[in-house]
Amino acid sequence: MKPIDFESGTWWNKPPKANISDGSLTITTENESDLWRHTSYGFIHDTGHSLLAPFPDNSAMECDVDATYSEEFYQAGLLVFASETQWIKCGIELADGVVQLGAVVTNEVSDWSAGPAPLWGSGTTRFRVSRSDNALTIRARRPSGTWQLVRLAPIDSDLTWSAGPYAASPSRAGFEVTFQGWKHGDADTSLH
Repeated sequence: MKPIDFESGTWWNKPPKANISDGSLTITTENESDLWRHTSYGFIHDTGHSLLAPFPDNSAMECDVDATYSEEFYQAGLLVFASETQWIKCGIELADGVVQLGAVVTNEVSDWSAGPAPLWGSGTTRFRVSRSDNALTIRARRPSGTWQLVRLAPIDSDLTWSAGPYAASPSRAGFEVTFQGWKHGDADTSLH
């Protein structure tokens, strides 16, 4: 995989603080930053912070995310983005007092899948998204672990997609996240 320079990314909802230094990006989130559309809650939030780069078909992207998920709904990971109504986020989020590993697939409305990951509440997690035709494979792993399948989701191959690190904090400002090792390359050949 080839590195992506954080300086070359394009911000979607730039955070109040963003610092690029020694090959890493550290951001601090704004209050009420979030990504969600309609389902169950009835609201639209498209204020999450993300740094994006082109994500063409038959490619993969990954990034290390280092954070401590200490407040309700703190979340960070990777965002795959076509528009405010077409996006997929994967990451770790503190929800209902439990650290969760999951993904939200949004095609006009959001579809959230998550599972408890209590040992992943602090430190570094690597996320990887791989795009092949109309499918997106999402994986995650801890530094010494193996890849775990997070979700296999449909993706509209007729749209132009970008992807990159994201973070949000719907309930309060000040969530600090460091991203490293942002890379892109060929799509994965194995499904799992």
